[in-house]
Amino acid sequence: MASLTPEQCSTRLVELLDAPILRALVEPARLEVFRALLLEGPSDVGRIAERLPQHRSVVSRHLGTLEEAGLVHGTREGRRHVYEVDGGVLIAWLELLLAEAKALVAVCCPPPEGGTATRARLRRPKAEAPRAEAAAKRPARRSPR
Repeated sequence: MASLTPEQCSTRLVELLDAPILRALVEPARLEVFRALLLEGPSDVGRIAERLPQHRSVVSRHLGTLEEAGLVHGTREGRRHVYEVDGGVLIAWLELLLAEAKALVAVCCPPPEGGTATRARLRRPKAEAPRAEAAAKRPARRSPR
């Protein structure tokens, strides 16, 4: 990649970040469909829709987008279409993204010497979801009499 210009590297980096697999995961409702599949394992549209507020047709459309991106694989089982997460594709794509991004960044926007400031600028993901799940699992408080 050293033979690429900074312009070419920045273009390729933007292409990587605009890949269908990442675009498929930026929609919050679609990410919830993906999460439901992770939790349930192989499932049909009806089973996934039971966990979500979206109508079956919306869930089906989201599954189609996830399948086109390669994150989900669907198979016919009689009249049902059963979907499951393709973890191998997800890992392979993340590894490719990381390897290629490291090479591109070295040309178009190398980190400062030492790189310690870079880690400090990273924001931690919000821990709201785990807290909300823990709260939902706690028994309800009884009101004092």
